[in-house]
Amino acid sequence: MLQGTHLTLRARQEADVPVLHAELYEDVLTRSRGDTRPWRPIPPGSPHSPYAVGEPTDDAAPFSVVETASGELVGAALLWGIDSHNRSGHLGLSLRPGFRGRGYGADLVRVLCRYGFAVRGLHRLQVETLADNEPMLRAAAQAGFTVEGRARSAAWVCGEWLDVVMLGLLAEEWRRQ
Repeated sequence: MLQGTHLTLRARQEADVPVLHAELYEDVLTRSRGDTRPWRPIPPGSPHSPYAVGEPTDDAAPFSVVETASGELVGAALLWGIDSHNRSGHLGLSLRPGFRGRGYGADLVRVLCRYGFAVRGLHRLQVETLADNEPMLRAAAQAGFTVEGRARSAAWVCGEWLDVVMLGLLAEEWRRQ
C-alpha cells in the first residue's frame, strides 16, 4: 500500500468493483470526460468493466483509493501507458461523487508520483485532461506538473469538441519538491 496525507492506494479488490462501476462508469458524462474511448453499456460484473480485477501487467498499475482514516473507498487511480524503455507513464484518477471537492486530488496525484518515480523508477509522468477540468489542473499544478501544451478541439465529449491540456513532471523536478 502507498499512503498520502489523507489517502491510501491499494490493490483493487473484488468488493470495490461494483461500487466503482456503478458510481464512476455508469455516470456517462463523467466517464466520457475521463476516457477518450466512447462510453458503451457494460453490465455490472462483466470482465470488460474498466474496474474489473485483472492480472498485473507491466504497462498499467490500477489502484483503489481509500480514505486512510475511515478505510472508505474514495475512487480509482491508474498509472497507465508505462513505457519502460523511455521510463515514462501517464496518470489518471477518478473520485466517487461523494468525495469530490475535499482536496483529495492533489494528495492522490502526489502518491501516484511517488509510485511512478520512487517505486517504478520512471523519468517522466504525464497528465492529459480536458481544459475545463479545473480540479485536475489544480491538483496536477499543486503536485508540481507544468502545462506543456494544449490540443485544440481534440476530445469529442457528449456532442461537443473540447480542448485537452497536457501536463508533465520530471523525476528531478519531483525530487526537488
